[in-house]
Amino acid sequence: MRPQRRFPPMADPIQTARLAYRLIYLLLAVLVIFLRLLPLDTTPTSWPGPNLLLCLCFAWVLRRPEYVPAPLVALVFLADDILSQRPPGLFAAIALLGSEFLRRREAMSRELTFLIEWLMVAGVMTAVFLAYRLGLAITFVAQSNLSMETLQLVSTVVAYPLVVGLTRVGFGLRKAATGEVDAMGRRL
Repeated sequence: MRPQRRFPPMADPIQTARLAYRLIYLLLAVLVIFLRLLPLDTTPTSWPGPNLLLCLCFAWVLRRPEYVPAPLVALVFLADDILSQRPPGLFAAIALLGSEFLRRREAMSRELTFLIEWLMVAGVMTAVFLAYRLGLAITFVAQSNLSMETLQLVSTVVAYPLVVGLTRVGFGLRKAATGEVDAMGRRL
């Protein structure tokens, strides 16, 4: 009697999609960090650009939290801290707390209108920026001008709907509907 040949198990399409979206998020984060570090304009600006990394993280966490696990968020923001020459880990920890706050409210946010979601994200972004300034003040680290930080917060809040729209159109990332199940019958 000949032994039966065992074939490797079929790849799980859900796990494959999850891994693919995690890689897409990581590549988008690297692209955002890279573009911000490029010396495209050497003159000082009167209006700072938005923190697109924070917008991207919050948009993905509220749409599909399983695609953006906490360790990946921490890794991306820690790398951003190091490359931006900020105190390593401070903004990463605060952004991670903000993303986890939103992750816990993802199921509730499915039924919210986009305007309410935008206001909730704006509140979390404001808390992140205030906590970061407080962390810098407690550790006696020199801070940038408050008006410039406020302008960056405003531009980040304004950029959030654009990032959500681009992730929806470009990557098909949308909120899971209430009671929606995946191909294997598991609740999302």
